[in-house]
Amino acid sequence: MMKTTHFAKEQEIPRACYLINAENKILGRIAAKAAAILRGKHKRLYSPQVDCGDMVVIINADKIRVTGKKLRDKEYLRYTGYPGGLRRTPLGELLKRRPTTVLRLAVTRMIPKGPLGNKIKTKLRVYAGDKHPHQAQKPIPLEV
Repeated sequence: MMKTTHFAKEQEIPRACYLINAENKILGRIAAKAAAILRGKHKRLYSPQVDCGDMVVIINADKIRVTGKKLRDKEYLRYTGYPGGLRRTPLGELLKRRPTTVLRLAVTRMIPKGPLGNKIKTKLRVYAGDKHPHQAQKPIPLEV
């Protein structure tokens, strides 16, 4: 008798909500942990072709840390669509203007592209302060 591989089905996957406090934590470590939870890699029933992940709420995004000279040297690029329209924004400036964008970009760039990745990204919530409207989901505090 041959054993068959079990693939997780969306209906049989238990869902949870995790809360990550980003205060004085390093950007890449938070993003890697959040991406793994969003994908569902921490679960026994993980299947790469199915959305197995849980919801992640990140608070205090404005108080993250980076190492080295990244605040000055790391740049985020975007293109306006016009000739010569490449815009460069240093990490330090983006953290001052839109602190949630930095964490959101770091996490979403660690998630695969395509329809499954788009579905996974909807379960990420990032907030600059320590208040969030997700108390009803009973988020489980997660240490990074």
